Amino acid sequence: MVKLKSFFLIILFVLSLKILYHFSSFIGVVNPALNRSVQPVDHLHIISSDHTDAILLPDWEVFVLLPPHSSSAYARSKMMCQFQNGATSAAFFGGVVPSSGRITFNCLLPKSVRRTRPFLSPRIISTSISRNSLSKGSEKLEFDSDSAPEMLRWIQLVYDAVTTPLDVIIFAKGLNRRSGTNLPASDVECVYLSVANGHAATYGAISSAQEVFRCPHPSSMDLNFFNSSSLVKISLAVGANKTPIPSIATYSLPRAPVHDTKMINQSLICACTMVFNVAKFLREWVLYHASIGVVKFILYDNGSEDELGTTVSQLLHEGYDVATYYWPWPKTQEAGFSHCAAVNEQSCQWMAFIDVDEFVFAPAWADSDQPNPTMLASLVQHVRSEVGQIIIRCHDFAPSGLRAHPKNGITQGYICRRKSVQRHKSILRLRAVDRSLVNSVHHFKLKDGFKTKNLASVRINHYKYQVWEEFRMKFRRRVSAYVVDWKDQLNPGSQDRTPGLGFEPVEPDGWAHKFCEENDTLLRDVTRRWFMTKETDGRFKLKWERV
Repeated sequence: MVKLKSFFLIILFVLSLKILYHFSSFIGVVNPALNRSVQPVDHLHIISSDHTDAILLPDWEVFVLLPPHSSSAYARSKMMCQFQNGATSAAFFGGVVPSSGRITFNCLLPKSVRRTRPFLSPRIISTSISRNSLSKGSEKLEFDSDSAPEMLRWIQLVYDAVTTPLDVIIFAKGLNRRSGTNLPASDVECVYLSVANGHAATYGAISSAQEVFRCPHPSSMDLNFFNSSSLVKISLAVGANKTPIPSIATYSLPRAPVHDTKMINQSLICACTMVFNVAKFLREWVLYHASIGVVKFILYDNGSEDELGTTVSQLLHEGYDVATYYWPWPKTQEAGFSHCAAVNEQSCQWMAFIDVDEFVFAPAWADSDQPNPTMLASLVQHVRSEVGQIIIRCHDFAPSGLRAHPKNGITQGYICRRKSVQRHKSILRLRAVDRSLVNSVHHFKLKDGFKTKNLASVRINHYKYQVWEEFRMKFRRRVSAYVVDWKDQLNPGSQDRTPGLGFEPVEPDGWAHKFCEENDTLLRDVTRRWFMTKETDGRFKLKWERV
């Protein structure tokens, strides 16, 4: 009888632990102390699946966020995603989300899992575990389908948040689905949920535009209810029932604003861009623009898989101010630029929103023997105080007969272009941007009282139509939230599409000679005069060719 009673007590204790676990899973993140108590056994090299969020992205890509406070050593290990049916796929380290500090991995959903429902979040395991071990059904290695949460869907999700001294900026996919059509702020509620004690607070949204929502900070009373040592999740609630949508975003207290301008080392002109696998172009772009007046470069890394980190480290070592911001979210270029404008207002007066294949150039500079930082500075310092944005027209350059990437730089290899001007880009006075942060990538909405000025004396050389092996990468995914991917057979007349291309990345006949309507070697000749030097071996090289 005593043994039987002890047996039932053990069973009751185990069931209590299971209930506690599931309650913690519902809240979203366990208490840090509990999280430490369930760390994986070292010799198995398993990362605990507890509260690992996974998002199913387009093209069957799975984006996995490890629990908060996970060891950074995992980023240096070879890992796999293990799914509910035991199938695995290689897990590649992505980066660390700045707003939450969570380590991320990317993997593909195996074909055998695509037929199952529901899609459960995978767990991250070390490749040192053999496939034989996984197939033996060991209790420690078996996938626990009962505790694994469903994957989040990219269709509707709060994916990031940043706090300012005045409010909280929340980034959400799937609420404002069409460009120019936004939910009224009065229809959106901001929800704060304490992980530690379940206390929830709801406030009306301040603004709603594109994927950006501004919300008030929680009141001091609600902050007292929130456990200061635990996470507070943020979501948005819409619809008649005001049900919060799924979220991986968390709240943090704002930093105190700096009111003394003497304490702020504010750069006159910065440049912000979103990048994916641009390491081979970056040195040329940074060295050129730094020489004409850009002080700081901010790169929103959209999941690069090349040598971006190494290239940035080299530029920093050489004295260039280049910062990367991990922004892995697909098709969120407008939101990324909104984020960049909001968080850099105190550190930059003006921000140039240009891509790494775009070079600002004034034909009048062609007479200069050397570049000078005042070249760009003069464009913004001489405008009237009510000018909040400068618009610069783009000239689209052609493949110029090339079949391989020009080793000495894109300004050197691509020397003919289309005659007509297709698009424009902007240099934005950050304090002039509208609070909604609305933008079309090419320009921003401004506050009342500010206006936009078109600058005819300056142009942007846009090296858009490069050799096919480079250009075909554009078929992977368009970065704008409101532009159809080229593989989708929708909106074939869009200006974003390239004339003569179909819906598949198949090289058209004569690609190397397309769009070459007018020869233009002006910037090539200028950069050779500015940046070419003679090496000790007698050969001539451009400055960005030396590493």
